[in-house]
Formats: sequence, C-alpha cells, structure tokens
Amino acid sequence: MINNSLIQLKPNEKAIIGEIVNCGSARKRLYELGLNKGAKVTMVKNDIGPVILNLYGHKLALGRGLASKIIVG
Repeated sequence: MINNSLIQLKPNEKAIIGEIVNCGSARKRLYELGLNKGAKVTMVKNDIGPVILNLYGHKLALGRGLASKIIVG
C-alpha cells in the first residue's frame, strides 16, 4: 500500500502512517491520539460510518472525512 488514504484499507490490513494532509486544527488532536508519522495501524472496521482502527492495542474510531486525510504507506 503506497500513498493511499486510511479509508482505502480493508479489515485486518496493516499500514504505517506517512503523513496527515489538509486537516487544520484536527492535526494536533490526531497527534495527541498517537496518529503520527510512523505509527502502525490495523484496520478493524471499514464499511458504513466511522472507520475503526487498532493503534498500539487500542481501538480508535475516526470519521470518514478525517480518515481520508491520513496518508498511509
């Protein structure tokens, strides 16, 4: 997976966060949650509604709009 957004991952697919683009003030909050460059994530649920990720052993729900601004590799 190269330069795709987070919402393109399938369930149980793993990726490493590359960058966060065009999210303005939400960027700081994402960093506080641990969603920063180099973080390893596993997609738990990606169908209707928010996406659910596994990040450092914790589940995290993100809205689809925000998740589309997180680029993974």
